[in-house]
Amino acid sequence: MQKTRKKIRLVLIGVVGAVLSVAVGLVLFGLSDQITLFKTPTDIATEGLDPGTRVRVGGLVKEETWEKEGTSHTFTVTDGGNDLSITYVGILPDLFREGQGVVLEGSRNNSGVFVADNVLAKHDENYVPKEVADALKAQGVWKPGEALPSTN
Repeated sequence: MQKTRKKIRLVLIGVVGAVLSVAVGLVLFGLSDQITLFKTPTDIATEGLDPGTRVRVGGLVKEETWEKEGTSHTFTVTDGGNDLSITYVGILPDLFREGQGVVLEGSRNNSGVFVADNVLAKHDENYVPKEVADALKAQGVWKPGEALPSTN
């Protein structure tokens, strides 16, 4: 009699475990389009980025690279190690400037140019987005408390 109860419990635990595994798998599959990885220009240069793969890119806007034509903008983002050409169509945030930290969301096109569809600029003189600060620290370009490095 007890062996039968144990078998029923084991089967029940197995069924519940299988249902939970399927549920977690479905949630992760459903969120896969919503997850955006953060990359630096150096990450993209070393690891590559397939055209159409959506990522966030962070770095400093390289000075003397920003060109504006109507609402179309082209500029270069650098992390001190590598540069990445960016195109963006739209209105840039008021705080967007050359030499400042930015985080961009978008994907690379077939020409290798990163096409941003969202631009996030820092909101004060002392703030640097965490991902950008970590990338700059990893490159040895910037340390907290220091002025942002020149991007010339």
